[in-house]
Amino acid sequence: MPLTHYPIYPHGASIPHKTFGVEPYIHEGVRLLDSYLGVYTEIGTNSLLIETRFDDYSYLAGHNDLIYTTVGKFCSIASHVRINPGNHPMHRVTQHHMTYRRSHYGFGEDDKDFFQWRRDHHCTIGHDVWIGHGAIIMPGITIGTGAVIGSSAVVTKNVDPYMIVGGVPAKPIRPRFDDATASALLKIAWWEWDHETLKARFDDLLDVPGFIAKYG
Repeated sequence: MPLTHYPIYPHGASIPHKTFGVEPYIHEGVRLLDSYLGVYTEIGTNSLLIETRFDDYSYLAGHNDLIYTTVGKFCSIASHVRINPGNHPMHRVTQHHMTYRRSHYGFGEDDKDFFQWRRDHHCTIGHDVWIGHGAIIMPGITIGTGAVIGSSAVVTKNVDPYMIVGGVPAKPIRPRFDDATASALLKIAWWEWDHETLKARFDDLLDVPGFIAKYG
């Protein structure tokens, strides 16, 4: 059967052209609570951010939950990724959330100490991190700059910069670069360049050895 060419979506809507800028590009169904969004960011459909800092140029593909998290610049986060899912109080007689969301059930005021305990297990994602579809980053985890998290991975331990991890629980697969290259990139810290500098040096980003030779 020959392939059929569709110049527009089947429902009649043209493929949207996205232009990012100082104002974040926010899709439908997004819920934000006490969160910060940087410039040139995109927040995909039906995502939830609670007390989260989402820095410049990073994007969420959609259906993401980020709670008590700091995300660096230029991060690529696929759909259905969840960062810092809520822990339940396993040490209590019941781990049901009625013990801390008490007002929902008429049991008095909510347990503020419990929510502070969750806040204290903040997640930190470095710059230029790629997190694959459906991955889960558990509370309190730090992921280093340049790391890659495989699809459906469950990250229970900190991840070094420029390390590729995958699996359940996630384990190191291999580094993206050798130690010297990773160290040089961390020292250059290109993610701190302003927009005009990035534009002027854009082609250099495509050649790692040349980039390090020029800016290292």
